[in-house]
Amino acid sequence: MTDASTTTKHAATRILELRAELDTHNYRYHVLDAPSIPDAEYDRLYHELKALEAEYPELVTADSPTQRVGNLALSAFGEVKHEVPMLSLGNAFAEDDLRDFDRRVREGLADELPAGDLFGGGAIVEYSCEPKLDGLAVSLLYRDGQLVRGATRGDGTTGEDISVNVRTVRNIPLRLQGSGWPGVLEVRGEVFMSRAGFDALNARALESGGKTFANPRNAAAGSLRQLDPKITASRPLEFCCYGIGQVQGELPDTHIGILAALKDWGMPISRELKLARGAEECLDYYRAIGEKRDALPYEIDGVVFKVNNLTWQRELGFRAREPRWAIAHKFPASEELTELLAVEFQVGRTGAVTPVARLKPVKVAGVMVSNATLHNMDEVERLGLMIGDTVIIRRAGDVIPQVVQVVLERRPDWSADELAARTVKVPSECPICGSAVERTQLIKRSKGRETVSEGAAYLCVGRLACGAQLKQAIIHFVSRRAMDIEGLGEKSIEQLVDEGLVQSPADLFTLRFEQIVDLEGFAELSSKNLLAAIAESKRPALARFIYALGIPDVGEETAKVLARALASLQRIQQALPEVLTYLPDVGAEVAHEIHSFFEDEHNRSVIAQLLERGLELQEEGDLHPEFAACASLAGFIDKLNIPFIAATGAEKLAAKFGSLDAIINADWLDLRQVERLNEKAAKSLREFFDNPANAERARAIEAQLREFGMHWESAKKAAEGLPLAGQTWVLTGTLEVMSRDVAKEKLEALGAKVSGSVSAKTHCVVAGPGAGSKLAKASELGVKVLDEAEFLAVLGSLG
Repeated sequence: MTDASTTTKHAATRILELRAELDTHNYRYHVLDAPSIPDAEYDRLYHELKALEAEYPELVTADSPTQRVGNLALSAFGEVKHEVPMLSLGNAFAEDDLRDFDRRVREGLADELPAGDLFGGGAIVEYSCEPKLDGLAVSLLYRDGQLVRGATRGDGTTGEDISVNVRTVRNIPLRLQGSGWPGVLEVRGEVFMSRAGFDALNARALESGGKTFANPRNAAAGSLRQLDPKITASRPLEFCCYGIGQVQGELPDTHIGILAALKDWGMPISRELKLARGAEECLDYYRAIGEKRDALPYEIDGVVFKVNNLTWQRELGFRAREPRWAIAHKFPASEELTELLAVEFQVGRTGAVTPVARLKPVKVAGVMVSNATLHNMDEVERLGLMIGDTVIIRRAGDVIPQVVQVVLERRPDWSADELAARTVKVPSECPICGSAVERTQLIKRSKGRETVSEGAAYLCVGRLACGAQLKQAIIHFVSRRAMDIEGLGEKSIEQLVDEGLVQSPADLFTLRFEQIVDLEGFAELSSKNLLAAIAESKRPALARFIYALGIPDVGEETAKVLARALASLQRIQQALPEVLTYLPDVGAEVAHEIHSFFEDEHNRSVIAQLLERGLELQEEGDLHPEFAACASLAGFIDKLNIPFIAATGAEKLAAKFGSLDAIINADWLDLRQVERLNEKAAKSLREFFDNPANAERARAIEAQLREFGMHWESAKKAAEGLPLAGQTWVLTGTLEVMSRDVAKEKLEALGAKVSGSVSAKTHCVVAGPGAGSKLAKASELGVKVLDEAEFLAVLGSLG
């Protein structure tokens, strides 16, 4: 045997080994949901196989994992005649519809079922139960275990040949696993797109200026029917098997048994598949899936029930276009058509002027809907929305209904004047206070320059002179996570503002009994209780107070960072943006928002009034030891964003000159002596500090770092050592003795960071009843887990 043939033989053997290994890993990942190797190792195996096949193209076969992307686009799809028709299912919309279906099944099987009453009422039929995926039904034909054809359902009798495209769907096996499969096996199922995949696809489309999809079902169907299979391959499609068509060979005698066999052969099946005995257990399953519907990673529109016994399926047979042995119990519609009557504009707490669709009332997912969100004017333009359009409305669970698509086919043939009148326009004046409405600007800061572009939002510039902003600001100010003033609901706040009793949050602390006792919803006791709650709120923790102020982009966590690090309202108010960026998770944009808020004269006045009216902030003190002397001269120079001065150059400058003043005053000769500082960087540095405003700004930042104790020459402080400092904890499930919010506060007060996800760096997980994936992840990583009783014992031991 020649060296060449020996090499080819070794390559062929290795190719077979790699294919088998990759097929196994695909099966474990997509079907068992139990991957045994990291993605990087899978990629290494895949690229090794791809390289070998490129070197030995004669060894490439159609079932290789590398052959999932076709090279040539099709001019059209061919037709496929279904040997066994792909029939649709009858629908049940109410519980009694399902009970009637079960009754008909039992009547049809009267001769097969055990004896019962006259109508077989004492007999129970077993049904398979699985979610009804909202995707595109397809047929996959395997001969001798190899995928040879893929087809759409079409009209049930004739579909389209999409063989090239189905091969690109990652969890469809090109060759069946194991052994024992029939010589001819037609697998049927649904190609769908997960919610996460759909969101990512639309995000990429928006970034590239492309067209977005209205919903995951449309995205899946459109992706699978692309004439260019490379486009299909780029889409996040998945497959789930729900049954079979034509078969030549032996299979189990129950529907669930067949699905279990298909899973063994590499077919992904629903993880929610269950067996139910009788109609009532089916209804229990329907309700349970309905409750978890919005938590599923994919969209479903109901549940499918099938008689599990195949002999009984054949006995029941078919009627017209649907089987008598299966039914789809649909959820209330989550999408409906209606008419857009008008677009109005609401004003929020931050002054954002947001379009809201007023609709002809329509029932969606069991709820009457007459309003829907439009997010912003960019969304209105993307939809091409006109007043009077027929639109598709979507509602999922408790999510605010949204307009997802305009049905252009139903748009009347309006004249040019009518089109102009029906165009949605942003008001030039605030609909609440009449102040100007301006489009936001996005400022992107980089080395030595600012880039300004238009934002998506429009803002009323009236601030707290605007009634809507004032009401929303006070609603936020008194909320549970902010100042936590009980007895002040939205209606009460609206009354107080409308009556002129409250014109800023500070006015809450001057309210008198006689001013509120006669207001609607108030009486003597509730008025006294409210005044007592206001008085009790006068000693808020600094973090709560900062959050209550409603600073744009400052949520609870950022407020806690500001309070923990700077530890005084005065320092937070004075802090320059560049100083704020030394704090964790405070970027340049948020830092400028914080600084701008406290620079505003009205905001400063309100804060001063709050303090004058008796507010005493708690947990104020010295700068946190973690941030004492946290700045370095090199880091400081880098933060100035001087063009062509990167971190390395900043370190060289700091090492050479040792102080900011020395760097500002350095001449050309001095700069030439800085190791590896090129002429362009030296020139840029000199030009930057030759501008008096830049030099003055740098000195002001340095002075504040020194004042706060963050300067590189400041004294380091020893941390007093909170018992849980440096530890990351995770809370999951339901805590019964205390709420998770309270537990989080307790942990943070002891120095711990409370995270929403489990990782190898997690110190401990507190798991209450109902704990799910986070508890499983903790077990997998070997992270310590406490139940609530053990957690309370830990808190007790720490005082």
